[in-house]
Amino acid sequence: MAKYYCILFDADNTLLDFDAAERKALAETLTQYGIEPSNETVERYRAINEGLWRQLEKGQIRREKLVNERFTRFLKEIGAAGNGAEMNRYYLNQLSTHPDLMPGNVLDVLHELAEVATMAIVTNGFDKVQSRRVKESGIAAFMEEVFVSERSDSEKPNRKIFDTALRTLGVENREHVLVVGDSLSSDIQGGINAGLDTCWLNRNHIENPGQVCPTYEIDSLEQLYPIVMESDELARVGMKNRRHQI
Repeated sequence: MAKYYCILFDADNTLLDFDAAERKALAETLTQYGIEPSNETVERYRAINEGLWRQLEKGQIRREKLVNERFTRFLKEIGAAGNGAEMNRYYLNQLSTHPDLMPGNVLDVLHELAEVATMAIVTNGFDKVQSRRVKESGIAAFMEEVFVSERSDSEKPNRKIFDTALRTLGVENREHVLVVGDSLSSDIQGGINAGLDTCWLNRNHIENPGQVCPTYEIDSLEQLYPIVMESDELARVGMKNRRHQI
């Protein structure tokens, strides 16, 4: 049996390329509203959006405030007229149409891991957007369930969304659950808060400031194999019809 028979994956910038999707959706949105999507303009929006998301993850604001304010603040900052709430709705619709995968063999790795473990997505974001991107990217085929913070009414790093996931999946022994994600403050801290082992996917070899300590650190999804699998299972990578159990 695998060392970890349940894997909870983050979505954005772990399996799905959020940066690429955001870049496309934002350019489409700005163009639709007559704003030039220059690098400077895009970075202004990102700074506002990331700041609001950090506040949301810390529980300092409600999700509705983020939705209502990010484009309103952006328009004010660049001195443009427009309806921020309407602009946000258009942006989210465009974002949902970009199911870009991260570079590499994401689907191949998920195929291998699905042979030995039950897997699910635990992601911050908006249900309509994330569910569609997960489905259209192809990764939904390997997942038992997709848990989105909007639907769970809880953002990572709050443990509530992880507790909901494990309860829904019927997993009781947390020693055999692994959380995998690219964000120390959201994914890894969230897993720690839920009493779970964690794996930081650090593709760009960013230095860890040290406040959050993952159980493991990797720079590619393939490095999950020896973490998750026993030696006999590793030897069968590439073979089909392996079984797993909860």
